[in-house]
Amino acid sequence: MADAQDGPTDEERWLVVDGRRWRRTDPAVPEDALARLKSHLGRGRSGVRTAPDDAALASTRRRTQLAKVGLGERGTPWWEQTDAERRERWETALAELDALDAAD
Repeated sequence: MADAQDGPTDEERWLVVDGRRWRRTDPAVPEDALARLKSHLGRGRSGVRTAPDDAALASTRRRTQLAKVGLGERGTPWWEQTDAERRERWETALAELDALDAAD
């Protein structure tokens, strides 16, 4: 890992696939939260492929977006956030994702 004052390296921030850069998951997300966020992400991606109508498609895209924000892959880059902001990001995403399940 990079020196704490330097922050993470580009290799720690980005994953390159076929020449395209993708933001890596925030390494500070605890394992239990990571597993829950990845589960929501998988359900969202699956739902996008199988949505029977526009309303279902919008719902699954929202789930996917929330999960990716919680993981730190979208929104403010995780390396630009404080530890407290990072924790708030994934906790808020999980609360919103769980609320989606309760509404179903």
